[in-house]
Amino acid sequence: MEHKIHQGRNVKRFREMLGIKQEALAFDLGEDWNQKKISLLEQKDVIEEDLLKAISNALKIPVEAFQNFDEEQAVNIIANTFDNGSILNGINHNPTFHPVEQILKLHEEKIALYERMLKEKDEMMARLEKLINK
Repeated sequence: MEHKIHQGRNVKRFREMLGIKQEALAFDLGEDWNQKKISLLEQKDVIEEDLLKAISNALKIPVEAFQNFDEEQAVNIIANTFDNGSILNGINHNPTFHPVEQILKLHEEKIALYERMLKEKDEMMARLEKLINK
């Protein structure tokens, strides 16, 4: 049995992961869009290519993510590759990496993420100001 990918559900998943409301996505897609239309769109199995491209641009996610992401496959991969007991069975006193370097790397990633979040916040504020001033 072939499992069909539900593109509308994928749009909803990615939109929610990004913390974007339906109203905000509707605003980004243009004047003839509203929250109700986004809700109906997210129920569709297949979304037209042009519309997927517009959504892709608005959410800054590749079109292929909406077309190919399959939650069942992702869950199966995680379930089949993660061994819950592997970490608990022993402690590695001689790691092959340097913990301090890893902490510094994580710290740099955190700073980069924070800077991206601030930039996205500024962009969102600009969009809200634009919406308010209409």
